[in-house]
Amino acid sequence: MDHEREDLIRRITEAQRDLGRVFAQEQSPLFSSNLTMRQLKVIMILAFGAEPLSGQDLAHALGVGLGTVTGIVDRLVGHGLVSRHEDPHDRRVRRIQLTDAGRELIEQINDTGLRQFRRIMEQLDTETLRALEDVTAKIRDVAHSLR
Repeated sequence: MDHEREDLIRRITEAQRDLGRVFAQEQSPLFSSNLTMRQLKVIMILAFGAEPLSGQDLAHALGVGLGTVTGIVDRLVGHGLVSRHEDPHDRRVRRIQLTDAGRELIEQINDTGLRQFRRIMEQLDTETLRALEDVTAKIRDVAHSLR
């Protein structure tokens, strides 16, 4: 990679970090939820994947053992954010899915970030918004191709 590209990537990454700091200053359910990082990961995996998932599926996605997932899910059930139920095709398997409260938490977290980003975009001129839309679409396309 040439020096100019490396420098541009570094500057863009620094700008993203700065934006992250700005966004972190706003009260978000992400920070007030009292959930651990692993609990938040489980909620996100369930929200953006094909739920309901088995404990094995979650263990694989998190890169941890089934016993660890059991403890995480127990606590999330206690918070009312996920539920467990028997798999109708295999009674040995328990499926985990978000409850309405879990979906509401994800929605609140997403809405807070989108609200902040929208406030910033509203300050940009139309030409800059067109350029941002073009770049964002390209980044999204590359991200999809890397999956």
